[in-house]
Amino acid sequence: MTRAPSPIRNFLASESAGGLLLMAAAAAALVAANSPLSDAYAHATHLPVAGSTLLHWINDGLMAVFFLLIGLEVKRELVDGELSSPRRRILPGVAAVAGMAVPAALYLAFNRGDVAALRGWAIPAATDIAFALGVLALLGKRVPASLKILLTAIAIIDDLGAIIIIAVAYTDTINLVALGAAGAGIAVLAGLNRMKVTRLAPYLLIGVGVWFAVLQSGVHATLAGVAVAFTIPMRPGADDHSPLLRLEHALAPIVAFVIVPIFGFANAGVDLRGITLAQALAPLPLGIAVALFVGKQIGVFGSVYALVKTGVVDRPADATWRQVWGVAILCGIGFTMSLFIGALAFGEGSAANDAAKMGILAGSFVAALAGWAILAGSRREVR
Repeated sequence: MTRAPSPIRNFLASESAGGLLLMAAAAAALVAANSPLSDAYAHATHLPVAGSTLLHWINDGLMAVFFLLIGLEVKRELVDGELSSPRRRILPGVAAVAGMAVPAALYLAFNRGDVAALRGWAIPAATDIAFALGVLALLGKRVPASLKILLTAIAIIDDLGAIIIIAVAYTDTINLVALGAAGAGIAVLAGLNRMKVTRLAPYLLIGVGVWFAVLQSGVHATLAGVAVAFTIPMRPGADDHSPLLRLEHALAPIVAFVIVPIFGFANAGVDLRGITLAQALAPLPLGIAVALFVGKQIGVFGSVYALVKTGVVDRPADATWRQVWGVAILCGIGFTMSLFIGALAFGEGSAANDAAKMGILAGSFVAALAGWAILAGSRREVR
């Protein structure tokens, strides 16, 4: 049986293209929100749909598919990919944890006097893999593959950390009956896995039921996608016929080219007209922007440098320290997951969430521009 190549390598191209589309969607949202179309944009995102709003269903429904793909990717890498051995996990694992902790600490320092704002501490902890790889795509072969893989691995672990944070920090009330029903559904899926059922239909049908139960439980519904993903069968050394790989390949283009751009367009629009300098430099948006741009590069680059200099790991192949620094800066592009956590922390449509969006957009934009500039001026060197 032929060993399937790592999906990190397989999907670099599609993730990069999806990132470029996400940039375009975010730009379009900003244009719409700051033009005569602003009222139509706000009205469209808040259209009533099935007892809620269109924006709510995008964030709780479509994004469950996004989290399903994240879960599949995490499981694939843990079982048979770049994170499949303890040694392989050290560098991206430590870099990801430091890259979450330092920005969170910086944000808390900026907002230590505001109890309400402290709820947003996790906003700058995430890295947007599609957006970051989209920037790398603009650089072509000037960035070695080892750094693209490192960036992707860090972002995957970041996403896993964000999932845990959402489950623990942003769940207020729990309906135990609904949560029990979701748990029963997961148990059935795990049983199907143990019985070596390889047809995807039963997993997906029961998975929809799990999603609905989680939606009613008070735990954020998108976490159902991750839970279901971990029950999809996949064995080490599996070929492309593995159920997990088949589902991953099917979902990747849908998520990259449809779901994430729709999410970006629906969530990135913030009306900047009339925003004063004092509002832009308030602790909440400024704390997020500084945490993303400064905190991420300190956490990621500092941890990589320390691990290499102490001999724990080797520096990524064919990469200079300048290139490692550039990639560390790109980890400050929080965008998709940061917007998502911001909506959970402050509520969709709130003034605090709009302020958080300003910080996310500013920090992510500066990180993207600075990371691109650092990497564009670098040269590949074989050590």
